[in-house]
This record gives sequence, C-alpha cells and structure tokens, in this order.
Amino acid sequence: MLTSDLIKLNNLQLAGKLVSDALLLGVQTSRRSGAGTEFEQFRHYVAGDDPKRIDWKRFAQTDQYLVRESSTESNQQIRLLLDLSGSMNYTEAGISRLNYAKILLASLAYLSNRQADQLSLYGLHNGTIQTLVPTGKQAFQKIVALLETVTASGGWSNQQASFPEFSRKQTEMLIFASDFLQVNDEWLNLIRSVAGPRREIVIFQLLGDQEVNFSMSGFYRFQDLETGREVELQAEAVRASVRERASAYFRLLDEALRIPHVRLIRTRLSEPIAQVLLSFLTGRKNP
Repeated sequence: MLTSDLIKLNNLQLAGKLVSDALLLGVQTSRRSGAGTEFEQFRHYVAGDDPKRIDWKRFAQTDQYLVRESSTESNQQIRLLLDLSGSMNYTEAGISRLNYAKILLASLAYLSNRQADQLSLYGLHNGTIQTLVPTGKQAFQKIVALLETVTASGGWSNQQASFPEFSRKQTEMLIFASDFLQVNDEWLNLIRSVAGPRREIVIFQLLGDQEVNFSMSGFYRFQDLETGREVELQAEAVRASVRERASAYFRLLDEALRIPHVRLIRTRLSEPIAQVLLSFLTGRKNP
C-alpha cells in the first residue's frame, strides 16, 4: 500500500499493522520462535523438526505438514526515538516527514511487540530527549496512541542531548527516525555518545526527493521550518550549489557513521515503507 493511502486511513495502529503484515510476507519471522507455550504461527515441517509438533488437524485440512511455533520471551530492549524538530513537518506530494516517521515507527513497534521485545519511545524536542513511553505493560498500545498525537516544532538548542540511563545487562537496539539534518554535528555527537558493543543503532534518515535531487524550476519562497526564516530564490540559480552541498553532507555522514554497531538507512518519502523495512530486516541496501 502506498504511504499516501496509509496516511489517509487516519489510523496509525491499522497502518502499522498493514505495513507489518505486508512485510511479513517477504521475510522469515521465526527468529525467536521455539517450543514455548504461547502459540505464535504455523510453518512448514523441515527435516530435523520433532514430528510431535506437526499439527495433524491442519494436515487434514490442508494436506500439508505444518509445525506449530510458539513465541518465547525476548530479552531485547527496543528503544524508538522520534525527531520532533520543526523540519520534520517538511512535506512532499502530500506526505510529511513526520507522518512517514510515525507509520514507520508504529510498524516497527508492531513487529517488535509480536516478537515480545521490550519497547519504549522517546522524543527529541528542542535538543532534549524526553521519555514518552517507558518500558512496561501495554507499551505497544501506549506508543501507538501517543504517536497519533505528537507534533513537531522548534529546533535544536546548543545543549548536548543525552539519553536516560541505559541497561547494562540487556542487549539494546536504538532506532532513530529523523531527517538527520544538523548545524554543528549535534546528531553525530549524540550517536557517538551512545554507541557501544551491546547497543545496535539504526538511523532512518528520511528525506524528500527534492531535498536530494533539487529539480525545481522557477521562483520559490523557501522557509526554514525550525526558525521560520524565509528567502525568495530562483531555483535554477541555486540548483548546482544545493545539489553539491547535499551530496557533500551525505558523504560526510556516510564517513562519520562508519562506527561499529551503527547503521544508517537513507530513505525517500516516496519509498513504500514496507519495502524500506524489508531492506532493513534482510540487511539489503535500499535501491
């Protein structure tokens, strides 16, 4: 389903489920499944499986040897962070960066909840990281409900952003959804401060096609969504400079984020979210 159609649903939980269900058609999801007590899903019998786990009622219905899989308790902490600065309101073709990020994180939360991961949500606003939903019971439902209502505004102050205390025993995954645009290396400083061997960091850098290609023509009034400052320019006069600076910045990020356990995924707002997440989960680079 197109991202614009998901946004029109105006139901973040349903949108996240639709993306996740589409995604599960293309990726094996039994990574943390076993012979527990809570039923999770069926899969085809393969050599080496215990024949006792074959569901014979399903065999009678489908003439297929299907094994019942059960979910097991996960020990992984998934921390989601949403950039709530004003530049997240950037919109192309009716799709705002903020709405794209909300659906992406809701989809990841749905998948993580299905895997029994421990979930929490953070927001970065005015350079400060706030705990929006802590780990605990019904964290998934709370995350989706809160994502429905959060708004973006303002910029990043000069202060150094920092996360609440991390667990030292559990493995953790930090997932960022942001345009990752910065003035004074504030994003890079944050990533460097939390990178570590027990912590996988995944950064979804969400960009519009025009932010990358800048193929506009004619006179435009451009507005800084964080400061409100406006300037009128002829697109052709600045096109070469904008493209050059954008390319230089992306190269800088690619180089600076060659850090162990850190992965940058550059995503266009025109890309279907299920495709982006499939590439992420299977380890492939986006086309």
